[in-house]
Amino acid sequence: MKPTQRHPATTFLTLLLCLGASAATTPALAATTHEDDRVVRAVESVAHPLRSTEPSGPSDDLHPLDRMVGDARVVGMGEATHGSHEFFALKQRVFRHLVRDRGFRAYALEAPWSTGLRLNDYLLRGKGDPERVLREDFQDAYLSWNTREYLSLVQWMRSWNVAHPGDPVRFMGNDIAYAGPELYDRVLDYVRTAHPALLPELTGLYRDLRPTTAAGPYMRAYLERPLAERQDKAARARRALDLLRKQRPGPGRAAGEAYRWAVQNALTLRQTADQYAFDFGKQEGVAAAMRFRDEVMADNTAWWQRNTGDKVLLSAHNGHVGYASSDPVNYPKSQGAFLHDRLGTRYVAVGLSFDQGSFNATGPDDLPLGKNVKKFTVGPAAPGSNEHTLDRVRMRDYFLDLRTAPAPARDWLRQGRPTYSIGTAHPLPSHPVALGRSYDALIHLHRVCASDRLPGEDD
Repeated sequence: MKPTQRHPATTFLTLLLCLGASAATTPALAATTHEDDRVVRAVESVAHPLRSTEPSGPSDDLHPLDRMVGDARVVGMGEATHGSHEFFALKQRVFRHLVRDRGFRAYALEAPWSTGLRLNDYLLRGKGDPERVLREDFQDAYLSWNTREYLSLVQWMRSWNVAHPGDPVRFMGNDIAYAGPELYDRVLDYVRTAHPALLPELTGLYRDLRPTTAAGPYMRAYLERPLAERQDKAARARRALDLLRKQRPGPGRAAGEAYRWAVQNALTLRQTADQYAFDFGKQEGVAAAMRFRDEVMADNTAWWQRNTGDKVLLSAHNGHVGYASSDPVNYPKSQGAFLHDRLGTRYVAVGLSFDQGSFNATGPDDLPLGKNVKKFTVGPAAPGSNEHTLDRVRMRDYFLDLRTAPAPARDWLRQGRPTYSIGTAHPLPSHPVALGRSYDALIHLHRVCASDRLPGEDD
């Protein structure tokens, strides 16, 4: 269905975290597709077995992944669904390993910037309740993260910081569909202390932007506003950022650091307002908005890495972390491509695939509300798909470096084929994916199951 045929709120909130759909293969394609045994043997010759997706236990089987990561400062780790336990659990397992053995110190998620700051208050100081943060902030476009798997990750990160107070790990949200009221407080509190003369004007500029309802209703109501009003809000957020940027930080390192963070926080407020200022009733507006979103997610991640020095594990959908868009009409350029532009080989993209299993998602025309979430099951993957061939490898779960795959596999990997690519909604039209053009490394799982959702306010 074309975006112009759907309500703008449904279009935007669905596209926001949906990149593609199941790899449904037509009978004609299935009948004419035949996997080459040489490809399977070539993959087997370079694949490394993955012992488990669960976070606990030793991680010696992950050591070959270290060579694939190399000197990267940011590692993008994808997922073929936004609602499967094994993908979320595996990311925690890999993150724990990278923290202990490779010096990584930040976990980035396609979640609101303000949510990351709220979770960091808990990680660094024990302030707040992480389950409450997940319940309050992971609504609508972000409801897929309100799970026990992500609560477990946050709790492990807190335990690390308690044991290593001088060497903490941090959580960052690099996304922009929602900016919580706490973020406005951070900017205005800085201005109140450092530049009090600006406080009345900035307070006025932010007055109609600051959320006064829960995250989900706020996002939906924002999209209901006329385009001219949304564009006026964006102009006011830009004015506020410009005013702050014109100020000079006070003397000393601490004052300079406070100023940089205040400007970055104000920038993310502007990014959120800009994201809603596109015309979602037109295809070109949808495409421009999706390109803008991936670009600023890359910008925010690169800013974090540059300003903190943290090595970052970036968690997002396969379509966001990879280099090549499988749906250029709606997603002209991916976050992974932007990060490669900014970091070069210091960015590494890891795709995740699966042959069969279940996941949580809404229906294709449903608003992303907890009450609309259902468990879907797909697979085994159809002949002619990437997963059908990958699952013929004798190892049940494994990973490999796509950049050094032998010739038969390398040639096969550079060709587009139907591939599971499931976001918050299912099913949606599918698009071919060329794995070798999209990722540096790939982790393939035989089976996945639905993630363990926490109770939400809209269930």
